[in-house]
Amino acid sequence: MVVGGDWSYPPYEFIDRNGHPAGYNVELTRAIARVMGVEVEVRLGGWAEMRRALEEGSIDALEGMSYSDERARKVDFTPPHTIVHHSVFARAGSPPVTSLADLKGKEVLVLKGGIMNDYLLQQKVGATIIAVPNHADVLRQLAAGRHDYALMAKLPGLYLIRELGLSNLAPVGPPISSERYGFAVRQGDAELRSRFSEGLAILKNTGEYQQIYDRWLGVLEPRGITWYQAARYGAVVVVPLVLLLGGFALWSRTLHHQVAARTADLTREIAERTHAEEELRLHQQQLVQADKMAALGILVSGVAHEINNPNGLILLNMPVIRDAFADAAPILEEHYRSHGDFTLGGLRYSRMREEIPRMVEEMTDGARRVKRIVEDLKDFARQGDASLLECVDLNGVARAAVRLVDNLIRTSTTRFSVAYGDDLPPVRGNPQRIEQVVVNLVVNACQALPGPERRIALRTFVDPERDEVVLEVRDEGSGILPEHLSHLTDPFFTTKRESGGTGLGLAVSAGIVKEHGGRLDFDSLPGEGTTVRLVLPRGKECPT
Repeated sequence: MVVGGDWSYPPYEFIDRNGHPAGYNVELTRAIARVMGVEVEVRLGGWAEMRRALEEGSIDALEGMSYSDERARKVDFTPPHTIVHHSVFARAGSPPVTSLADLKGKEVLVLKGGIMNDYLLQQKVGATIIAVPNHADVLRQLAAGRHDYALMAKLPGLYLIRELGLSNLAPVGPPISSERYGFAVRQGDAELRSRFSEGLAILKNTGEYQQIYDRWLGVLEPRGITWYQAARYGAVVVVPLVLLLGGFALWSRTLHHQVAARTADLTREIAERTHAEEELRLHQQQLVQADKMAALGILVSGVAHEINNPNGLILLNMPVIRDAFADAAPILEEHYRSHGDFTLGGLRYSRMREEIPRMVEEMTDGARRVKRIVEDLKDFARQGDASLLECVDLNGVARAAVRLVDNLIRTSTTRFSVAYGDDLPPVRGNPQRIEQVVVNLVVNACQALPGPERRIALRTFVDPERDEVVLEVRDEGSGILPEHLSHLTDPFFTTKRESGGTGLGLAVSAGIVKEHGGRLDFDSLPGEGTTVRLVLPRGKECPT
């Protein structure tokens, strides 16, 4: 079969740098063709041209088309595979648009034949509609100062702004419209529509759909530093440092030949200077890293806020949808008994009556996972403003943490042991924040175990040589590869992403421990287990 699409609608569908079709829609179409056992050719072109091709029969389907009642009179739609949010884009300094009424009397750029073209005509907002053949030209004209606003899908808009370098454009105001987006076939082609619907359901059940979605429609990541920038910045720092070190070496050599009596003093001076330069370099690295983390904290705070609002609506509405289907079930069952099987959402009701409750639960679980990730992001971005002035009993904190995760421990291992050190001196800090770290270490140990017969041991003790208090968690889990050890506390680094890991737990814990003047030490052998030590300085001003 031949499936068409828009050549300029990234990241959904577009022509890549090698001239090949690429994007979320393209990969999803090929995956459906594979699981349904059919051959597919993806053909991309201008959007208006592709719509005509479907109506004329030169292609069999469109891999992505927003639903409307008017369009449904000309083509048949499958259940949507995505919800596309549309926003108003404007040049920097333009007033925000909070509703369609704000577009009255304005010149608004849209895709010719696109859903927003139809939407503005239907809503009759009083705007002058400027229809353009492709989305890239929509944004180019707006960036060049022609017309007032552009109305298009938010994610392709952000993608094209980044790719085309249109730094004076940005979305203004909240999304104007959210449209159901799915496959479209010629009207009456029930067999092809059913194939797409069934293939999409299979991909969702196997988890491959979510992988494709995450790969293409995740948050747009900021561009990394280029090799040229890295070389330039490196030259700015390294060249003066090399020249400085070279000057010191030459100076030392000259003095050595001229004044032999001062050799020892000069050697000591050079060593001290080298040490100072090394400390300066380390401080510079720490300042750069601190700046990066501050910027990352601001970024994740904004992202968390933007995700929380629509995700809250999902969590609020899903129980209503579940209850609505439960209320409608007796009526549907009666119709099923009286008239036999019928089509519901593109599939037979005899299957959908079991699938819908399960899909609702999957969506609810997914929204809850999003909520957990958002909470981790907010925790990671939180400034370290908690009071660190309390004298804390580390044994008491450890006991409270073990009680919190007692159920997880019981289901993970039958060999859990604790050994609390006697006469453990107090530490200075915040007990809730330290308890958060201990809980995270115990949870990680439980998740690392391949079976309940493996052991977890927790103990506290004093290191008298360094005057430090230590909490150690040792597990007999799968261990950590040597190349991963140095990245364990990096934000978003995780080896458990398939099982729901976000890569923020140890990053947050490391930040908390650093606030307390301590450190996290890791020791691991693949296949044998991992030992993590939470090391904190003794609270010298606390009574013992």
